[in-house]
Amino acid sequence: MTRTVLIIEDNPGIGELVRMQVSDLGMQAVLVDRGDTGLERFRKGGVDLVILDLMLPGLDGLAVCREIRAGAGYVPVLMLTAKSAELDRVLGLEMGADDYLTKPFSVAELAARIKALFRRVDALSRRRSVEEDAPEVEVDGLRIDPVRRRVFVQEAEVELTAREFELLWHFASHRGRVFSRAQLLDAVWGYNHEGYEHTVNTHINRLRNKIEADPAAPRYVQTVWGVGYRFMD
Repeated sequence: MTRTVLIIEDNPGIGELVRMQVSDLGMQAVLVDRGDTGLERFRKGGVDLVILDLMLPGLDGLAVCREIRAGAGYVPVLMLTAKSAELDRVLGLEMGADDYLTKPFSVAELAARIKALFRRVDALSRRRSVEEDAPEVEVDGLRIDPVRRRVFVQEAEVELTAREFELLWHFASHRGRVFSRAQLLDAVWGYNHEGYEHTVNTHINRLRNKIEADPAAPRYVQTVWGVGYRFMD
């Protein structure tokens, strides 16, 4: 099945370059030049990857990424940033972008990032097929249903993003084991690049805010100082 890549880029030259490279990879490319219209197209469905510029008319890239990640499904996001926009890259990763590419970039680097993201998607799909046979996990008022990908705390359902669920399920499947941030990036995000580890902290904080009675004194996802995190044993 042909994959569809949504490109949201307002620079005509860069947008056309990305569109041509996506087409050369045998994928269908959809190019739009505004953040609001890009988000509207995404919500119609059928998108397998979003290549997203940060500076956009209508709605900026960070806001678009935030809205994409607010949905239940998971679609990878490759963010395009200016070379000097380090803060924007950090914010983009914290909003849920999977990777970023700084301008100017080569077509070879763009192709490599696209292929890497789809390898992660395929690995995630294989992992989910294993989850379909996994039993529910229930511990101390927290219940995780891997088949329906639903989470309950004291029988009240908690809405998690796809990445938050993957993170919680990974912890719960390895109760008591300590994971470093780098190990979590490898296992849950599918990559481990220098400078990305802060995004693990951000996701864990958000996860704790949703499942912990007191996020400042967590019971489920615990910090092991100087090492990483673990799920309660």
